[in-house]
Amino acid sequence: MPYTQTRYIFLLRIVLSITDLLLLNIAFFGSFYIIEFFGQLLHPLSYQKYLVLVNLIWIVSSSVYRMYHVEMVKTVEAILRVTWRSLVLNIFIFLLYLTFTNDTFLSREFLFAFYCLLAFFLFLSRFLGSLFEMLLTRQYGIGIPVAILGNNATGNKLGSFFSNSRNFKFMGFLDLENDEKSLFSDSLGTLKTSTIEQLKNAAQLGVKDVYVSLTPKRMPDAKYLLREAEKQCVRLKFVPDFLGSMEIPFNISYLEGFPIITLRKEPLDNMQARFKKRLLDTGFSLLVTVLILSWLVPIIALLIKLDSKGPVFFMQNRAGRGNVTFKIFKFRSMKVMDKSSTFKQASKNDDRITRVGKFLRATSLDEIPQFFNVLLGSMSVVGPRPHVPELNHQYHEIIEKYMVRNFVKPGITGWAQVNGCRGETTEIAQMEERVKYDINYTEKWSVMLDIKIVFMTIFNILKGEENAY
Repeated sequence: MPYTQTRYIFLLRIVLSITDLLLLNIAFFGSFYIIEFFGQLLHPLSYQKYLVLVNLIWIVSSSVYRMYHVEMVKTVEAILRVTWRSLVLNIFIFLLYLTFTNDTFLSREFLFAFYCLLAFFLFLSRFLGSLFEMLLTRQYGIGIPVAILGNNATGNKLGSFFSNSRNFKFMGFLDLENDEKSLFSDSLGTLKTSTIEQLKNAAQLGVKDVYVSLTPKRMPDAKYLLREAEKQCVRLKFVPDFLGSMEIPFNISYLEGFPIITLRKEPLDNMQARFKKRLLDTGFSLLVTVLILSWLVPIIALLIKLDSKGPVFFMQNRAGRGNVTFKIFKFRSMKVMDKSSTFKQASKNDDRITRVGKFLRATSLDEIPQFFNVLLGSMSVVGPRPHVPELNHQYHEIIEKYMVRNFVKPGITGWAQVNGCRGETTEIAQMEERVKYDINYTEKWSVMLDIKIVFMTIFNILKGEENAY
């Protein structure tokens, strides 16, 4: 459902943006008094340029995370999350400025006091704002008054949503006994007298919007309801009842006016989201390549060569995004096998694994060359692990939704791996568990989830993993 912006939400966005800038400036000047209290004398006039700078950076950082967008102020949790992210970005940009300009004039103690004070003010204002909103909701019922016509599965779920929303004042079902069959007197769509009375009652109760839940076959009759509702100065909003015919949640978008229903949320189907992910992938991979691979690759290459005959790198066909095959790079951890040999998953105490290979697999260092795959664009840092085509062929017929994991780029690490799903899959249930995590990742993707998975991967490597063989 598109998010409804009430007058309260509109004013909240304006007040929040103005208040934040005011608090930022108060925190800036307040920091002078804090520093002076501890005996350090500062000159306010010489800090004027920094005041302009922090205001500009705040505008940029809050805009990046769309802090004052209608979608971001719909819940307290969303406001707090985006506030935290904007504050961290603000600090990062300011420190970046000081580093590149080689600015040593600004007192580091002042900077620390300023951001501590700003964080305190911002989160205190959110707390007080939430408290004020709670009082307004209880005393004055600031939500939009709405009611539901159509007592079916979708109508009941909609009623539960309205009851728990701070932006709507749910007046209930107009008639608990009604359903779509009892709304109309015949198949032509003529309204029953009771239905007309219900719409009149809605207008008398001050209801602004009546949500009508109808099955797709009854949607052509919506015009009869609409005609009567407009006579009563009541807006009708129709919610198709799809619960009996398809899975939920589903998404509805529009293509030149045509409604398009998709049964799965895919954040990475959005070009802007893919651009963010690619930017993160490229930056992180370049960092790893310059700081780690530049000296680690020669060392591991030498160890591999001293340990066994064969190439340093192992290249193998893997299934990527859209099930398109690509060559994956890994450090060779096994003895060189005959090219005609069939695919076989690595197992515990596998005699094909070399001595150096055992160490590389235990520490996941054999996967490090895949950062080259990331730079080439065939992989991402985080995503479902790419399987060999033979595994895809084996499982896509017997595991439901198995191929959904190929809707996104494969990754060096993934949500399934950090949750323990790695190593050999000897049972179908093991692969089903892995697929479940992979699909969950494709539907819940965010930049913060990627960062979380990276940190979880590092922690797991340091801790040691039982299935790393």
